[in-house]
Formats: sequence, C-alpha cells, structure tokens
Amino acid sequence: MSASVPRLVIAAPSSGSGKTTVATGLMAAFAARGLAVSPHKVGPDYIDPGYHALATGRVGRNLDAYLCGPELVGPLFLHGAQGCDIAVVEGVMGLYDGAAGEGELASTAHVAKLLGAPVVLVVDASSQSRSVAALVHGFASWDPEVRVGGVILNKVASDRHEELLREALEQAGVPVLGVLRRAAQVATPSRHLGLVPVAERQGAAVEAVAAMAAQVLDGCDLGALEALARAAGAVPGGSAPWTPASPTHHPPRPDERRESPAGPRSPVVAVAGGPAFTFSYAEHTELLTAAGAEVVTFDPLRDEELPEGAAGLVIGGGFPEVYAAELSANEPLRKAVAELAAGGAPVAAECAGLLYLCRELDGLPMCGVLDARARMTERLTLGYRDAVAVGDSALAVAGTRMRGHEFHRTVVEPGAGAEPAWGVRNPRPRVEGFVQRGVHASYLHTHWASEPGVAHRFVERCRTS
Repeated sequence: MSASVPRLVIAAPSSGSGKTTVATGLMAAFAARGLAVSPHKVGPDYIDPGYHALATGRVGRNLDAYLCGPELVGPLFLHGAQGCDIAVVEGVMGLYDGAAGEGELASTAHVAKLLGAPVVLVVDASSQSRSVAALVHGFASWDPEVRVGGVILNKVASDRHEELLREALEQAGVPVLGVLRRAAQVATPSRHLGLVPVAERQGAAVEAVAAMAAQVLDGCDLGALEALARAAGAVPGGSAPWTPASPTHHPPRPDERRESPAGPRSPVVAVAGGPAFTFSYAEHTELLTAAGAEVVTFDPLRDEELPEGAAGLVIGGGFPEVYAAELSANEPLRKAVAELAAGGAPVAAECAGLLYLCRELDGLPMCGVLDARARMTERLTLGYRDAVAVGDSALAVAGTRMRGHEFHRTVVEPGAGAEPAWGVRNPRPRVEGFVQRGVHASYLHTHWASEPGVAHRFVERCRTS
C-alpha cells in the first residue's frame, strides 16, 4: 500500500479536554461521508479503540512507542490503515506527556513525529478567552518538529465567547478548524479504570458515538480537516506495513484446518471475550492465526464450555471484578478452565485473566488454577514496566525481554508464584506473576507485535501439549 495515507493526530493540552469526543466524532463523520477510516489510539488504552470501532466499522488499533518500540509505530500504523482513505489517531494525555522519566517517548508528540502527521489540538475553552492564544502558541512552538495544523475549540459557551476566542487565535497563527458547544449527550460514563467499554453499553454507546458525530459535523470544517490530512505526505523512514506472518510457519489452507488421519492441523486457541474481558490488541489474534492456530472467541459470562477441541487458552484484560458474581456462578466453565490447565495446556492470562485464574476474587470462587486470592483495593497501580522472563514458559524462554503496562485497582496475594512470570525493573525491582505447567499469568499487559516469537511459541506448545 501507499505509505502516504492521509492522516491526522487529535491531541490536547491535557486529559479531559475532549480528545475522545472529537476523535471519535471525526472518525464517524468521515465515515458518514463514505470514506474508509482507519482508527488508531496512542498508548496502551483498550477502551477508546472500542468506540473508534463503532465509529468506523474497523478494528481500533493502538500505537505505543514504549510497548512496541518507535521502529514499529509506522509499520503498525500502515498495517491498520491498509485499504483506507484516511486515518485518525487519537492521542493520549497532554500532547507532550510521555512515559515517566523517558522524555518524549510514547507521547502523542513522539508518535505524531514518527508518523509525520499533522496535529489538531483540542482545547477546552470553557474557562478562558484571550489566554487561549498563549496556550496554543506555546504548544505549537514548543517542538518545531511537531506540526500543529489547527485547533478545535471545545466547550464554547456562546457566540460571543466564540468571537473572543477567534480574535485571540488570529494572533497565534493557528487556524480554528472547529468550534464545539457544550453538549451533555456526548458524555460517556466512567468508573474506576476510565470509560465504560463499548461491550457493556451496547445501544447507549451507539447513541453516544452518533451524538459525537453530529457535534463534529455541526461544528467542524471537515473539508479543511481532510485537506490537512491529505497534506501529510509519506510516513517517514520508508516504512512498510507490519505483517503478522510467522517466518517459520505457514498457516494451512481453510480446508486443512479440520482433523485429518495425521491429526489436527490447526490447534484451537480459545480467546476469552464478552463484557468481562474486553482488553485485547487486534495483533494478538492475527499473530496466533499466522502461527497456525484456529482462534475461537468465547464469553466466560455465558458459555458453560470452552470451544470444542480447545488446545490453548488466552485470557486478556478487562473487568472481572465488576462481573465477579456472574463469573463465579458459571461453575461449569470454571471447572473446564481448571481441567484444561491441569492437563498442561498452554494458558496465557493478563491482568483480568490472572484474577480469573485465582482461587477467589473478592471472596467469590474463581477457577482455582492458581493458589492465590485477589481483591479490589482503593489504590491504582499504573505505569509502563520493563520485564524479563524469569524462566521458560509457554510464552517465552528465560531471558526474553519485553515491555509491559500495568493498570489495575486489585491486588493478588501472593504476588508471585514459586516460578514467577517476570522480573520487573521499574518502578522497583521485583518478581511478579505465575508460571506453572503451561500457565503464564501476570498483571502485565504486553503487545506481542514487539516479540512475535511469543505467539509462535504459544501455538507450537498447543500442538504438542
């Protein structure tokens, strides 16, 4: 594909300025014009991409220069944008906020530079007038490599307020590409880890996205925004699209996926989904499939059995604490998971998956695969982590280095098994997680595109376990 896909990065001076409203609304508005829109999110966030998917009809994808490394940002972007007319990238936090103590690494500005994409700054103008010019000027001039191509003013109170803001911004030399009035209908509910995921809101989420689109259509100059995106040029560095294809395995043809006299050609990998387990990167499933697996999704809230023939299990992140009673009540599935793990099948569990494998969560019985107990706390654990595999497991050989992200308000006791999953360097040295037989369970969310051998190793273990 062409490396010059039109693109915009939607950023803001700080969190809470309206990035998600503008980015999601802009995606939906472009899609309503008949454009194929590629949605992206800077950072490790799993929830916003769900709203992006609703707006565009395409999988929302993350661009994280910490988890995957700066060198993969362009290729992953181009992979997601294949076949699209335009791409919209929602930023994270403030424009220049990156990984703690790492300078610009993984900031929205860093990703914008890696993509060679113009930035549209969303400014909450609710408590200012002329000062907006100083704010925008500062952000536009801070890093000469970051091109702030325009500003969208959010939460504007009145026509007079808009007039004052526009007058001030004429002096800053940054064009106003949109003005949005205050609108309660675009608000999305939040709880202890951020927005409520799309999978839990169903019709309400659809209505919220429609309201965001209507607000952007009414208040933004879509023509000017599209023209800015089309002026982006080629992605720097001559990037080619990332591919999940395994260098050591060629997936069988569809007619080879069933059993033959020689045995099953494609091991079935069950992947937990549904409202309780919504945190997953699209590339993980693509990597598993490329490594030769037949990926089958199931819902632990509703399904009483694992997918037929399951040879491995992947349980990502989500909100098991919200659904602890329902998960606990599904005793047949809990037993099936325990039996699969006891048989030595590969099981990869991250954060919510870790909690689900514990003996109990907030006093309610879970799968009992791990001799550990989990409970909710008031304390938020949040941040990027540098990790190294302590020993061999179904995911990695000892010494494999990966970067991860931790984001939860729970604690597991003990925090590590006799064979820990990871040695973590920051914010303090420690061991974390559990490896026992085929199980690899940890609080760390990792992006397998940074180490594709993880998926290949997991699938090969599914073949032989």
